[in-house]
Amino acid sequence: MAHSKARAADGKVTYPPGVKEISDKISKEEMVRRLKMVVKTFMDMDQDSEEEKELYLNLALHLASDFFLKHPDKDVRLLVACCLADIFRIYAPEAPYTSPDKLKDIFMFITRQLKGLEDTKSAQFNRYFYLLENIAWVKSYNICFELEDSNEIFTQLYRTLFQVINNGHNQKVHMHMVDLMSSIICEGDTVSQELLDTVLVNLVPAHKNLNKQAYDLAKALLKRTAQAIEPYITNFFNQVLMLGKTSVSDLSEHVFDLILELYNIDSHLLLSVLPQLEFKLKSNDNDERLQVVKLLAKMFGAKDSELAAQNKPLWQCYLGRFNDIHVPIRLECVKFASHCLMNHPDLAKDLTEFLRVRSHDPEEAIRHDVIVSIVTAAKKDLSLVNDALLNFVKERTLDKRWRVRKEAMMGLASIYRKYSLQGEGGREASKQISWIKDKLLHIYYQNSIDDRLLVERVFAQFMVPHNLETTERMKCLYYLYATLDTNAVKALNEMWKCQNMLRHHVKDLLDLVKKPKSEAGSKAVFAKVMVITRNLPDPGKAQDFVKKLAQVLDDDERIRDQLETLVSPSCSCKQAEVCVKDITKKLGSPKQPSNPFLEMVKFLLERIAPVHIDTESISALIKQVNKSIDGTADDDEEGVPTEEAIRAGLELLKVLSFTHPVSFHSAETFESLLGCLKMDDEKVAEAALQIFKNTGSKMEDSFPHIKSVLLPVLQAKAKRGPPRQAKYAIHCINAMFSNRDTHFAQIFEPLHKGLDPANLEQLITPLTTLGHLAQLAPEQFAAPLKSLVANFIVKDLLMNDRIQGKKTTKLWVPDDEVSPETQAKIQGIKLMVRWLLGVKNNQSKSGNSTLRMLTAILHSDGDLTEQGKMGKPDMSRLRLAAACALLKLAQEPCYHEIITLEQYQLCALVINDECYQVRQCFSQKLHRGLCRLRLPLEYMAVFALCAKDPVKERRAHARQCLVKNVNIRREYLKQHAAISDKLFSLLPEYVVPYTIHLLAHDPDYVKVQDIEQLKEIKEALWFVLEIIMAKNENNSHAFIRKMVENIKQTKDAQASTDSKTNEKLYTVCDVAMHIIMSKSTTYSLESPKDPVLPSRFFTKPDKPKSANVLGAVNKPLASAGKPLQSKASRMETTSNDDSSSNPGSPQRSKSRHDSTEMDHSENEDISFKRAGSDIEKTRGRKRGVTSSDEQESKPKRGRKKAAANATAAVAESEEQWDEDNRPEDEQNSPPKKGRRGRPPKSAAASQDTPAKGRRGRKKKVEEEEDKEEEEDGSSEIVEAKSKAGRQARTPRRSQGSAESAEPTPQKRRGRPPKSAQPPAKKPARGGRSKAAAAKDDSEEEEDEEEEEQEEEPTPKVQTQVVK
Repeated sequence: MAHSKARAADGKVTYPPGVKEISDKISKEEMVRRLKMVVKTFMDMDQDSEEEKELYLNLALHLASDFFLKHPDKDVRLLVACCLADIFRIYAPEAPYTSPDKLKDIFMFITRQLKGLEDTKSAQFNRYFYLLENIAWVKSYNICFELEDSNEIFTQLYRTLFQVINNGHNQKVHMHMVDLMSSIICEGDTVSQELLDTVLVNLVPAHKNLNKQAYDLAKALLKRTAQAIEPYITNFFNQVLMLGKTSVSDLSEHVFDLILELYNIDSHLLLSVLPQLEFKLKSNDNDERLQVVKLLAKMFGAKDSELAAQNKPLWQCYLGRFNDIHVPIRLECVKFASHCLMNHPDLAKDLTEFLRVRSHDPEEAIRHDVIVSIVTAAKKDLSLVNDALLNFVKERTLDKRWRVRKEAMMGLASIYRKYSLQGEGGREASKQISWIKDKLLHIYYQNSIDDRLLVERVFAQFMVPHNLETTERMKCLYYLYATLDTNAVKALNEMWKCQNMLRHHVKDLLDLVKKPKSEAGSKAVFAKVMVITRNLPDPGKAQDFVKKLAQVLDDDERIRDQLETLVSPSCSCKQAEVCVKDITKKLGSPKQPSNPFLEMVKFLLERIAPVHIDTESISALIKQVNKSIDGTADDDEEGVPTEEAIRAGLELLKVLSFTHPVSFHSAETFESLLGCLKMDDEKVAEAALQIFKNTGSKMEDSFPHIKSVLLPVLQAKAKRGPPRQAKYAIHCINAMFSNRDTHFAQIFEPLHKGLDPANLEQLITPLTTLGHLAQLAPEQFAAPLKSLVANFIVKDLLMNDRIQGKKTTKLWVPDDEVSPETQAKIQGIKLMVRWLLGVKNNQSKSGNSTLRMLTAILHSDGDLTEQGKMGKPDMSRLRLAAACALLKLAQEPCYHEIITLEQYQLCALVINDECYQVRQCFSQKLHRGLCRLRLPLEYMAVFALCAKDPVKERRAHARQCLVKNVNIRREYLKQHAAISDKLFSLLPEYVVPYTIHLLAHDPDYVKVQDIEQLKEIKEALWFVLEIIMAKNENNSHAFIRKMVENIKQTKDAQASTDSKTNEKLYTVCDVAMHIIMSKSTTYSLESPKDPVLPSRFFTKPDKPKSANVLGAVNKPLASAGKPLQSKASRMETTSNDDSSSNPGSPQRSKSRHDSTEMDHSENEDISFKRAGSDIEKTRGRKRGVTSSDEQESKPKRGRKKAAANATAAVAESEEQWDEDNRPEDEQNSPPKKGRRGRPPKSAAASQDTPAKGRRGRKKKVEEEEDKEEEEDGSSEIVEAKSKAGRQARTPRRSQGSAESAEPTPQKRRGRPPKSAQPPAKKPARGGRSKAAAAKDDSEEEEDEEEEEQEEEPTPKVQTQVVK
């Protein structure tokens, strides 16, 4: 080396052979030619050529001179750079250049030449590549480690390489660049922040998007140098994150983006950084926490990320941010959940609880995004979400915000369509989400019209897509209907009914528009517009749009014709689609893309267009049912048993026969239904009969061949078929045949003559048939029916127990275990009631007699004869039948007026019956009658007694019933503002006086200041008041307070002279007032109007100054209340079954004085001689006041006296069922004092006070349980009742007086001995009115059908009740 230095000192440059001196004196071209030869020489040299290395040392030094390094020609510079690169290779490890400045100049020169790599199409590209390859292979830049300016050199090199890399470079270029740069990082002592920034800047999203190749290069470099560069990266993030030194780098503002990129490149790069993020998650700066949350969401949610498993503390800390106080942070966490669920199903368990909490977040947007996250994951793969997550979506379908509810419903619908309808995911997936279809339809029960409209849209688009081919669409509907639960089926039926009703409203509007202009016509149009408006979203805006539509229909004949076609019963699905398109096209405007009017019209058309059902669809549905019958359907594949599918199919057809009767008018359909009538399955035959009834009105003319075959079948069913089929057969004949009287006579005569009480099993169908004949044709069979009821039903059936009942402690048995005798008696009771409903008047006093019979059954706990033969389940059945019969009669105005307060109160006690099923069925019947506004308002007070029900579900059900009834009445009043004269019978607040009166006469309420009873009364009052006072509309709290104050100024009309009874009434008022004052802050304000109290329950006020408070009770209420109950006031439509409903008035048209006279006259009719003072005493009877002597003797139930005159009483009962069975004490109040021991001379008074039912009343503490044994085993029940609270009411009907010689009634419950019986004067058995209309009969039948099917009452039925 010393020699070479000497040679170098000589300064003589030796050139390779053939190369002349290279200086500035030659041309550029010549210089290039000579340099190429030099390059070739250096390329061929290797490190072992010592002589050549020494020979060309001066040339190497010469080439590093400024002349070459700063030469203006790029070709010269390139060739020189290639030479220098080879020189470093040849002379390695020691370069011939010793000056640091020179080395810096050389490497900066080489770096500048590398820019030539950018142009891959350049002729010199290969030389540039050779240069890169050479310096990368030799690691020439490592020489710079010793230089002070090494960082500048390396930084410039990195920048150059990142700048020149592009998509034109092949893998080799990329590899050599990585090799070159990685050697600097891996073999150097340090990595400066500037150099690190040069690498990391390429990871910033903005740069990444500009030069993807630079990003890939940086990514490859970091992967290669991960271990070496990690400390410097950690230091950078420490400076920025922990110390807050943002000035250390220009990349400080991109720190979170860099962390994400580095983690995606190699998680090891951040081993020491991630714990710092946990600290940042707890920062007090909201924005900083949000940035970290966004970062970690991407890191945890990345597809191949294992961060959650590797760093559990960080994962748990992140999950804690789901509960962050800052809304955007919670929102970000919820959005992340979707990616996490899709990419990391194993983390679903950790997320579930946090998503549950967020699904109840107060922020609407967060609840919305929870649904979006879960649904998005579920739509990708159902296995990604567990049942709990799907339940969160299910819960949100009831969210208070429409946007959230809509997202939840649409999400569930799309999941259902994908996995159930389209079958993606197989049978398991379909089974997992089988509940969705039911849940979506359940939402139709919501009050919001938006919810209901969305359910209709979901059904038409997702559950049974309307664009499917007819056969496929009906198959889909068929199996959907077969797999829905009961409530979903009811909702779907209700949906079709509502759509059908709206179609009728639009049709009515079209008819009105076509009529000549008039003031009355304009009012009718406006009224119809208001009705239609209530069936559209946002009624406020919709009203103007519907008015506009009415104007358009008046002006545009084409649109009117299209709409008429659309609402026509014969419109097909294809026609409907065309009509909708034409109407929207005509009303739309290209210039107005956002057209609220058009959107409203679309909503309306969407509801009324028959997109599913037409004649072709019904035919396809019938064929599908026939396939199931023939065994050729895919029932098993669909997971539906064949029998169940057939039943569901017939039920579906039955419902559609109500809403689309015209679609059934084809011979093929009727013939298929005839085949169903002959099937063994009773349910199938029943459904077929109902379909015939609903659709066969034109069969006699259009399909005579069907009629001739059908009639014998109907007659056979009516005579010998199962009871329900017999019922429907009668109604089919009534609806389908013009000469129905002839056919009725052919059925009535043989059945009437063939009645045999000895053959009980064969009695049920005839009694059912005769009952419906009595209702439909009361005039035709007036005389035979009169005899039938008096002689057979009462004498032979109800007054005799032929079969010894089973001894059992059960209170209820399934239907198939009920004895034939009990079934026959129930049908006998129904026959009497149907007869009265057909007659619709009480001219013959038959109603009074029937009411006494029914209350007698209730008094005797169902064992009318009290012979002890009946089993407890049979007694429960008869109690229920009697109570339901009372409710049925109460819905008819002429019978409602004659139901006494005692009878009403006795009926009310059934809701506290000891048998759970009796309570349940009775409350359902009660609810149904109230919802249809047929039962008077006082019957709503009966629900107050449910507060004492020991079963939580029953109390909850009663509360729901109350809420619904209150809402129905309030909505009805809003929609019918002109019926202020009927306010007393509709306003829910008026239930308060009835509730107070009913509770004051509670048999358990004996002592006025009984604290325990007062607590129960308080609960019962609050049970009603809580719902009534939930909304303080029009200052209703003050109105209720005023009403209670007014009651305290009156007396109890039921016992106005009894101070104790009045004291109990006032005490209940005080309890009510306490509740009102404690729960309301506005009770003390002025009442908006003076309340009106029912004159039948309360006397006139004592104070003259309050006279005008009740001044209108007798006159205005007589004119306002009674017409409300008159038959003429009923609105008769055909849109649905209960359209004949009328709201029952909770008052009577007569004053209490008039009522007393009426009751007295009835007593005279049945020849019971009673003094006026006795009658007055009956009104003051204290219910439930029982002396100790009576308590001891009560378990024997009056057997001593019963034994003395039982024979005579039974003998007389056969002749005078309507007079003797139940004495007038049930028409009037029981006597105030014990009168059961009176001599036979006043038998009517001494025996007319039967002990009232034991159902649902608690025994008094002082009763001696060891003396509670009765022949019918009632002691066991009574003991259970005392424990069950309200579930069991013991008979407390004694008079509480020492005068009572015989405190318990005889077995016949007040039937006088034979010697005291009056002559055979039987006015109540006799005639009945012949003015019953067939229309009303059919309406009653439709109502009964709905009750038997136990369908949910129509939420909007009240809009059709009263005009």
